[in-house]
Amino acid sequence: MDLIFSGNLTLITFFPLIGIFIVLLVSAIFDNSLKHLKIGVLIVSILEFIISIPLFTKFQNSYAGMQFEQQIPWLTDLGVSYHVGVDGISLFLVLLTTFIIPVTILGTWNSIEKGMKVFMILILMLETALIGTFVALDLILFFIFWEAVLIPMYFIIGIWGTERRIYAAIKFFLYTAFGSALMLIAIFYLYFMHKTQFGYASMDIMDLYNVALPFAGLLSPQGLCFLAFLLAFAIKVPMFPFHTWLPDAHVEAPTAGSVILAGVLLKMGTYGFLRFLLPLFPEATVAYVPILSVIAVIGIIYGAMVAFAQKDLKKLVAYSSVSHLGLIMLGIFVLNVQGLDGSIYQMVSHGLSTGALFLLVGMIYDRRHTKKISEFGGLAKVMPVFAVFFMLATLASIGLPLLNGFIGEFLILLGVFKSSYILAAFGATGLILGAVYMLWAYQRVMFGPLDKEKNKVLSDLNLREVSLMIPIVIMIVVMGVYPKPFLEKIEPSVNKLLSDKFEIAMENTDSQNSFLQYVKFK
Repeated sequence: MDLIFSGNLTLITFFPLIGIFIVLLVSAIFDNSLKHLKIGVLIVSILEFIISIPLFTKFQNSYAGMQFEQQIPWLTDLGVSYHVGVDGISLFLVLLTTFIIPVTILGTWNSIEKGMKVFMILILMLETALIGTFVALDLILFFIFWEAVLIPMYFIIGIWGTERRIYAAIKFFLYTAFGSALMLIAIFYLYFMHKTQFGYASMDIMDLYNVALPFAGLLSPQGLCFLAFLLAFAIKVPMFPFHTWLPDAHVEAPTAGSVILAGVLLKMGTYGFLRFLLPLFPEATVAYVPILSVIAVIGIIYGAMVAFAQKDLKKLVAYSSVSHLGLIMLGIFVLNVQGLDGSIYQMVSHGLSTGALFLLVGMIYDRRHTKKISEFGGLAKVMPVFAVFFMLATLASIGLPLLNGFIGEFLILLGVFKSSYILAAFGATGLILGAVYMLWAYQRVMFGPLDKEKNKVLSDLNLREVSLMIPIVIMIVVMGVYPKPFLEKIEPSVNKLLSDKFEIAMENTDSQNSFLQYVKFK
């Protein structure tokens, strides 16, 4: 029992794979009944969330290093080991994953009409790959999990998506595989540099943090490695202008694919910046922070403006993700405690609120088989419960105070303002635009005349749909009202990251120049 309730990362990571065999066995006993298959997968995913809870309850708030670590020699001659652990940066991404998956399974209960067994197996495989990405502390282990995420997501989009699903799946795969290939080259270079400098082979992240790479511009060793990792993570986020695969993937993916994409998968990119890019290449990070910050701001405003022009409700939510993720990246690039705290908090908040929006869009799509905003209107009259949940998710997405989105956005803008009030103003403009397009979309869908005959006979949310939305709403409110239990676990790790690699000047200066001067490399 202690193995289950002690926060065992190996068990948490691989339990979904174990669950696949259990579910297949149960399914065979019940003559491959789809009902029993779905119930079995749901139980496995709920148990996975339960055994991950000790990561939160037993996490030591005052300790900034890795916790729940496990390390086993693997390829010893190459310096590769099975090394896992979590800190304040990765803790809530693991918990977000284990929380989102059962909600996603329940949300697509009746949506998949063919290949249900394979679909559920792919969902559990994807959960293991995602968790493994967030807990891996060996670069080869990390890369294996990072790449493993591509396979189930490719099939989920390509098999169960809509009309242009093959195009979207291939585009998603090619974009992310290209970035990963460049990152792998940089990983090998770091490996050989560590062996040269320290005399022994290691792929452990903690060892590679100590590798000294000369930096003298983008074409220097540190600059090139920085660029390789940057492209891999920027594509996965995705940052502007590498974002074009995301709207296609979201729109063509089934509801489960969209929820996992928005809720967890995109956080692999933002997590990569914090775990690898900043600590491995601090000098290059500082040098290119102004350019990256401007790109993040462009992503915020561009995503908001394109979302405003959308006629497809799902594509609108997809472009809102581009805007929100731009804000998260801006918070990372200011390199101060408030910005990083806010970005990590906003990763989780975005996963909940945008995941909820995709679930709700999926629910209305199952009823009307269309996502065009013009096909709706007056839904609040026939679907009042749906309207309430959609409003809560919308308000959380735009950062209404007392809901989860407000805390992260406030901290990010506070951190950005301390570095550059000009960028803070542009970032806030993006938030204002976000409120405009989200509320306008809500108004067009929920209010106005109920003039479509098909809309007049729509059924409101059933008990299953209400039950899957309630946990998300509870977390949205809890994170908005009482952020302390989350932030006190995040902040020590953020402080350690900054103090180990950067010296942040917290006082204002007289100059109006780029905020690069506020960040000094140690």
